[in-house]
Amino acid sequence: MTRRFEGNSLVVATHNKGKLEEIQALLEPFGIKLTSNSDHDLPEPEETETTFVGNARIKAHAAAKATGLPALADDSGLSVDALGGAPGVYTADWAETPNGRDFVMAMKKTWEKLEAINAPYPRTAQFRCTLVLAWPDGHDEVFEGVMPGQLVWPMRGDQGHGYDPIFQPEGFDITFGEMDRWEKNKISHRADAFNKLVKGCFA
Repeated sequence: MTRRFEGNSLVVATHNKGKLEEIQALLEPFGIKLTSNSDHDLPEPEETETTFVGNARIKAHAAAKATGLPALADDSGLSVDALGGAPGVYTADWAETPNGRDFVMAMKKTWEKLEAINAPYPRTAQFRCTLVLAWPDGHDEVFEGVMPGQLVWPMRGDQGHGYDPIFQPEGFDITFGEMDRWEKNKISHRADAFNKLVKGCFA
């Protein structure tokens, strides 16, 4: 049996304001007070795992332990089939530069790797999101969401973030980068994981 969420306060284990807003919109019907790592002055824990679920667990349990409140964390990224699932948990790392993250560079790098191995078309990929809801007693519930699609070149659109301009979701002829943010949020990997979380723990 999935453990139900019974309280009215939840920590979202992130410092990302955009992510907090997205989660606020999704959980609004349940009248839960959301705070983030920033509100509690929590540091970012070291993400030492090699899987999405492993890293989400680290973040959720660290926040739950530090605050004594249930905490929700996500770890998400892009898995490219022809690259053996890379960049995967290293999705953001591929964009790292000495001056911050450069996702245009990361998208070029991804496409160049596909070109180098002459990967066949369609160049299928999935955005993956793993959510972990952790309680201070150490219990957790895990929900995984997937958005299948393919990578396209050149980049298209300036909406969204990360690798969105080269990701064309299955069943659409536009990229996430060309899609309205709230439209994307309805069909994304994060929405898929959230629907499962809400059904499992909140509804």
